Amino acid sequence: MKLYLFNIANFKVDGGAMFGVVPKALWSKVYPADENNLITLSLRSLVIDTGERKILVDTGWGDKQDEKFFRYAHIHNGEGLLEGLDKRGFKPEDITDVFLTHLHADHCGGAVRKGSKPGSYDLTFPRAIYHVSRAQWEWALKGNPREEDAYPEENFLPLGQSGQLNLVDEEGELFPDVSVMICYGHTPGLMIPLIKYKNRTIVYTGDLIPTAAHIPLLWNMSYDIESLKTIEEKKRLFKDALNDNYILLFQHDLQVECCSLKDTPKGVRMKENFSLENIL
Repeated sequence: MKLYLFNIANFKVDGGAMFGVVPKALWSKVYPADENNLITLSLRSLVIDTGERKILVDTGWGDKQDEKFFRYAHIHNGEGLLEGLDKRGFKPEDITDVFLTHLHADHCGGAVRKGSKPGSYDLTFPRAIYHVSRAQWEWALKGNPREEDAYPEENFLPLGQSGQLNLVDEEGELFPDVSVMICYGHTPGLMIPLIKYKNRTIVYTGDLIPTAAHIPLLWNMSYDIESLKTIEEKKRLFKDALNDNYILLFQHDLQVECCSLKDTPKGVRMKENFSLENIL
């Protein structure tokens, strides 16, 4: 197995929204904001090359929507989705599987691109099977006012119409050495991949733990639909992580790619931080 990590783009969000009920006086010490209270996040994507399969985890924002849609995202820097893949030797048709942690726009938008005809859409990775949890798919289809802006239909309906969508019902192994944890706090059916690599488990934490600053149990996003479930899901992950020395890989932390964990009198905290290259 080979792993390739790259940053599709950076973007900005309101710091208060990212840390929920945690006071700014606390969170700004570990994740500083600018004069507009915005913090900069990364948008890392991961390729898991098993030899037989080339699995892409999350696809970023994409570029289908207009300037009005992106006006508050402040997207900048990064390698780009296809550019980042190309730099690592992958063409769109090489990708056999796209693992979408969930269907919020910043995670799945790049899975679908504009077609050649006005109003038409094509799959960005034409030969891939797209994997989404059934709970998240049904939640996105149903829609809700809280997350309305997060689910543009053009980001996910083409997946269902393509015949290349696989709906995941249960936790467990999805590919050899790649298993799934399904969560319901951030949004119903958030899928977190756990990757067995060199006798370690690497957890691509997605929006369950978007940055290292979100490791403390109560440091969670206001974007979470059910914060109490997020707390319980983090507890469940941390129990296994501490017992088996898991590595956490952060999708959104601008500075910290990976870390190990330790238990302290104040709860679970980061032990060491390092880049993925350190363990490859």
